[in-house]
Amino acid sequence: MRITSFTCSFTALFTLIVMQVSISRGQLAPSETRILFQVQQLLEYPQVLQGWNNWTNFCYLPPSPSLKVVCSNSHVTELTVVGNKSSSSASPSSPKQNTLSDNFSIDAFFTTLTKLSNLKVLSLVSLGLWGPLPTMINRFWSLQALNVSYNFIYGQIPQDILSLKNLTSLVLAHNLLNGTVPDLRSLVLLQELNLGGNHLGPTFPSLGNDLVTIILKNNSLRSVIPSEIKKFNQLQQLDISSNKLIGPIPPALFSIPSLQYLDLAQNQLSGALPTNISCSVKLQFVDISHNILIGKLPSCIATNTSTRTVMSSWNCLSGGKNASYQHPYSFCNKEALAVKPPAKSKEHKSSTIKLGIVLGIVGGVLGIAGVLGLLIFVIIRRSKTAAADDHVYSIFDGSVTSKRSVASKKSVRRAVDSRRVPQTMRSAAIGLPPYRVFTLEEMEDATNNFDPLNFIGEGSQGQLYKGCLIDGSVVLVKCVKLKQKNLPQSMIQQIEVLSKLRHLHLVSILGHTIVTYQDHSSPAGTVFVVLEHVSNGSLRDYLADERKREMLRWPQRMAIIIGVARGIQFLHTGVAPGIFGNNVKIENVLLDDTLTAKLSDYKIPLPSKVGSESPLNGQDAFNINSSENAEKDDVYQLGVILLQVITGKLVTSNRALDELRIQLEKGLAEAPSKLQALVDPSTRGTFAYESLKTAAEMAINCLNKESRARPSIEDVLWNLQYSIQIQEGWTSTSGNLGGPH
Repeated sequence: MRITSFTCSFTALFTLIVMQVSISRGQLAPSETRILFQVQQLLEYPQVLQGWNNWTNFCYLPPSPSLKVVCSNSHVTELTVVGNKSSSSASPSSPKQNTLSDNFSIDAFFTTLTKLSNLKVLSLVSLGLWGPLPTMINRFWSLQALNVSYNFIYGQIPQDILSLKNLTSLVLAHNLLNGTVPDLRSLVLLQELNLGGNHLGPTFPSLGNDLVTIILKNNSLRSVIPSEIKKFNQLQQLDISSNKLIGPIPPALFSIPSLQYLDLAQNQLSGALPTNISCSVKLQFVDISHNILIGKLPSCIATNTSTRTVMSSWNCLSGGKNASYQHPYSFCNKEALAVKPPAKSKEHKSSTIKLGIVLGIVGGVLGIAGVLGLLIFVIIRRSKTAAADDHVYSIFDGSVTSKRSVASKKSVRRAVDSRRVPQTMRSAAIGLPPYRVFTLEEMEDATNNFDPLNFIGEGSQGQLYKGCLIDGSVVLVKCVKLKQKNLPQSMIQQIEVLSKLRHLHLVSILGHTIVTYQDHSSPAGTVFVVLEHVSNGSLRDYLADERKREMLRWPQRMAIIIGVARGIQFLHTGVAPGIFGNNVKIENVLLDDTLTAKLSDYKIPLPSKVGSESPLNGQDAFNINSSENAEKDDVYQLGVILLQVITGKLVTSNRALDELRIQLEKGLAEAPSKLQALVDPSTRGTFAYESLKTAAEMAINCLNKESRARPSIEDVLWNLQYSIQIQEGWTSTSGNLGGPH
């Protein structure tokens, strides 16, 4: 009897268990079971998915840090899968070891997932997903929370995401997303937005004002913080750190009633905060460090308290406990020069377009006028050849006399002139990319938002940054702050000259961009001038280095000094009006890989704010009578360089310059051996004496204390070319090494 009773009980229990299993398996629709198995095949990862089989009861899987499946009414309503394939800076077009295999298709994967039509929560974190976010994401009709963070999703956020009207949480952090964020104001239920760790920008996204959490850190936002953010009364956390945000901080930001966490660090926010602003009583953390703020902090965030932590170091703030951890005021002043935005982007674009049209018209007119002028110049030049010959040779009748016959001078003059004028007037800009107008965004991208690591120094007119364009070419970006008066009219009158400053012996201008803005109710602006980059060092570097100096034999030195003279001649006569006072120094003579000389830091004809009161006015120890004759100042500076090239001695003071000049004059007046003794030993045996003598004569004439007595740049160039012709003739006939020829 007991056995029968036990058997019945056991049978009933077994039947109950079987029924329970059948019921539990029946809670998930068979179609959704098949979908989960498809997800298993498509994902390839993590390992917890690979254990699924026909006996797996998905709705009763124990939740874990790697996997969570929630069912309701025979449908999957939540799917969370977490791996450890964290995102990195891998190229989106070639998945690396942390991504899923090349066989993975993000389109097929999301197409499968969207068949879970009742899904409310979808979290796919650190799974190595790669590819653009598919547009079929709009099929998640019921989705309330989407988290696809720490993957390799690239491209733009699709507009289709705006179809998810039930979305309350959107987390796409730490991917490779770029471009502008769609206008999210239509997602009226959205409370959490985390797009940090991408490349989104440049504009600040349009958001609904019911958000509780906004995380946009580590992106490429380069706009101002919109003032509308003060209306976000529900906002508790705002993290927009490590971007390129510019302009002032809206004072109302600190008084948002629900705000607890505010991180604005590592941007380029500028200006001073009003001292009378109030802070929300709930505000617990504030980080405004690593910006370019000035002035004093408002009292409510001036110091840390038991309920509020404030970080404000590495600005240019005065007073407070962090005064020793601030940059000097000049740092923020300089940085602000490079990052001030246009007052209105539309106006900026319009002004750029209008300016481009004006430049095109002016350029066309100037081009036609230039051709006509060149024809007239050639005709006049030919008609005055004889008179010009007499004038040019008069330099040899002064204190420094040449023994060459007039007949030989005229024959050399014809040979030189036949190639000199056409080459100069052609501007020799072969090989340079077309001149173009850049955007402010391109300038910021090229210089990494004017990173101090890319700051080279102060030039004669403004700051100089090293940059890299999107095509990989390395450039220099000069930031010239403009005078406020007559903007932008004065720019239209002068900007067309920039496109003409392209020559073989200049660090040529490749393009520019103009930013205008309002500064204390007056128009102001900055021109960013893009210059070619010459990385082989300066002539000074070569003369200062024993090994490099050996590379500069006499022919190379004469070719370099002729290149400098041609660059100066182009600045004087190749553009109209001519450009004088060009900061011609030996350290500004750069050499490319072929030792071709390129003059840098010359005067760009812009109405810059650098004035006579500035130490950057172009005046230096060797600039004499600059106010009387700027043209002859450039000739004087060329003489200083020529003197150093001949002797190999770097001049560091006026006294050293005078001593070296006197020695050279004595060497010319005495025996040839005296002059040869003054020459850089690295060049001995490589020059013809007459070539050396001609160069020394020109150096002395260029260094005449009386500016009117100095030769013109045309005279200097002719004599230097004569010197190199003598050298070429001496080399071809194997003349004696270094003696009189």
